[in-house]
Amino acid sequence: MSWLQVCLFLSLSICYSHGQDDTEIVETPEHVPGPPASPLDDCDPEMIGFELITGNVFSAPGNVLDSIPGTLMLTDCLETCQGNESCQSVNYETGLCVLFSSNADLLPGALTKSQFPVFTIYAQKSCLGVKPCERAWCIDRVQNYRLAGYVKSHQAVSSRQECLELCLGESEFSCRSANYNNATGDCELSVMDRITLAGTNAFQPSTGYDYIENNCIEEPTKLCEFKKLNGRILKTVDSVYQDIGSVDECRELCLNSPYRCHSYDYGDTGEMVCRLSHHSRATLSDIQEPYLEVPEAATYELSSCYNVSIDCRSGDMIARIQTSKLFDGKIYAKGSPNSCVRDVNNSLEFELSMAYDNLECNVRKNGLGRYINDVVIQHHDKIVTSSDLGLAVTCQYDLTNKSVTNEVDLGVHGDITPALSEEVIVDSPNVAMKITDRNGDDMMQSAEVGDPLALKFEIMDKNSPFEIFVRELVAMDGVDSSEIVLIDADGCPTDHFIMGPIYKSATSGKILLSHFDAFKFPSSEVVQFRALVTPCMPSCEPVQCDEEDLTGDLRSVISYGKRRRRRSASVPHDDMLLVQSIQITDKFGFERDLNKTSIGSEAMFIPGDGGLCINVAGLIVAATVFLSAQLAVIAAWTFIWQRRRLSKKLEEGMSVSVSIPSQLGPGRSDSLCKLYENAGYSHTRRF
Repeated sequence: MSWLQVCLFLSLSICYSHGQDDTEIVETPEHVPGPPASPLDDCDPEMIGFELITGNVFSAPGNVLDSIPGTLMLTDCLETCQGNESCQSVNYETGLCVLFSSNADLLPGALTKSQFPVFTIYAQKSCLGVKPCERAWCIDRVQNYRLAGYVKSHQAVSSRQECLELCLGESEFSCRSANYNNATGDCELSVMDRITLAGTNAFQPSTGYDYIENNCIEEPTKLCEFKKLNGRILKTVDSVYQDIGSVDECRELCLNSPYRCHSYDYGDTGEMVCRLSHHSRATLSDIQEPYLEVPEAATYELSSCYNVSIDCRSGDMIARIQTSKLFDGKIYAKGSPNSCVRDVNNSLEFELSMAYDNLECNVRKNGLGRYINDVVIQHHDKIVTSSDLGLAVTCQYDLTNKSVTNEVDLGVHGDITPALSEEVIVDSPNVAMKITDRNGDDMMQSAEVGDPLALKFEIMDKNSPFEIFVRELVAMDGVDSSEIVLIDADGCPTDHFIMGPIYKSATSGKILLSHFDAFKFPSSEVVQFRALVTPCMPSCEPVQCDEEDLTGDLRSVISYGKRRRRRSASVPHDDMLLVQSIQITDKFGFERDLNKTSIGSEAMFIPGDGGLCINVAGLIVAATVFLSAQLAVIAAWTFIWQRRRLSKKLEEGMSVSVSIPSQLGPGRSDSLCKLYENAGYSHTRRF
């Protein structure tokens, strides 16, 4: 989407806004009375705050103070109204700010749902009884909605403003939101809001209620994860920045914005353009079509943030975690996932205590006064996923020598102030797939069809707390992309005669093996194996598979594969894709030394231009008879030839002594050799 398209989009927004509201400045006749006196007239500027209603537009043409096109920041629009004593409310769309001298409380019928092509944000200025925070606005309000459950306290009040002031001023707990019943005046304060309960159905339509969300609440912003939402961007945003160098800079702008930023997009509405919004899908459920569909675009939504603090005490180290989204999982020491662990049930704050003298928590000493450990924050009850977080925590104490005078008790009591605490992210385990012999020992680079082999999956770090399971194991041809599924999505073998179930090695729980006999595809000698491997903690549960035995009956076997739990398409995959190849040749021997082909009684096909099917035994018998006949003919011919030669010499009167027996044998042998050579045969050739 080019910047020209965005400008056209904004122009349509402006034209639409004018067309709907008639927001051009209209001169009011002198005889028409002005708006009633506002409680803002005598309000301390420090007590002024704004509440926002997204998706609603205020239509009061007679009360328009100013219309400011080209406004790309909601904060600029609010500051303009803040500085204008007559301004009581504003309409904001990306590129347009309209100021009014009245508000929806004075003219309730003037506030209606905004229509396409964009949604409008209505902001109302109020004089509060509680000093608001320094953020651009303090309240987000949604009409005819409420947050079901999680009510911490409730009481009857006289107005909606009194209810929101109770939430803003609450000191006993963190009030994140409130439900106000306009009919009864009942005000319900809650420790949760739409963000902390994202993904649940707690936010529900409820006629006659106003949902009030506290924008002054402090959220974690230290370790944050954003999820990519492909193919869409928001129609209206809170801030537009130009000349931003990278998507990372845009992300930092979101994390440091003067409001609770929950999404951003970069480079989709123009080169180096960064757009921020306090909205995400969790806060837009009441808005009709809030996104613009752009296939090549993407919006990055804030998934969750963590603040991690380390409390280094005299006897233990405590990792304290604060999250922005309700957490249901566990936190544990990486080396001791079963013995040094704490289960967390739907909480925003939790901690793990690791004593220095507790061997189960595996706290390690690393130098003088320095203690370290690895901590894992795991969302799933059994497996480690891409959403999980690993931390390396460190406590260091100043244990240098001190000069002491008088009688002083040198025993250490209470806590020691730490000199240093830090945390860093640690990597996930490495998993390798190898093709080995049946014992899983020697790695095989090549084999022949039928050779007994094994597929070995191994976690390379022997001290890793993880185990693994395997699914969707596929063998692929190296030439024409043919493939067969060996282990299905459930983790079970598809054909037990090709590959057996996956089982744990007897030597280590970090190793999985599956036996198979070497096979190949017809068009290639390269067989490539591809598998999806998922780590789990602390151990993997096997899956039950049905196997057909030699009698045709089914029996149950276990395999260390498992179906992955169904997830939303927006959640990234938590599997590792492993690939390994091997060269496998057949045993036909067509391309080998034909002199070494074994003899048998079966028919054998010798490749050639046309192909010839030969019975080996019959060929040998025929060759034997042929050679015998040839030997007989040659022997007779040689005998006759020698007799004639001897007779001729005698007739010529030559007195020569000849030893016929001594020359006859060698002569025959030489003649046979010459005959076979002249006939094109070799006496060493075998069929």
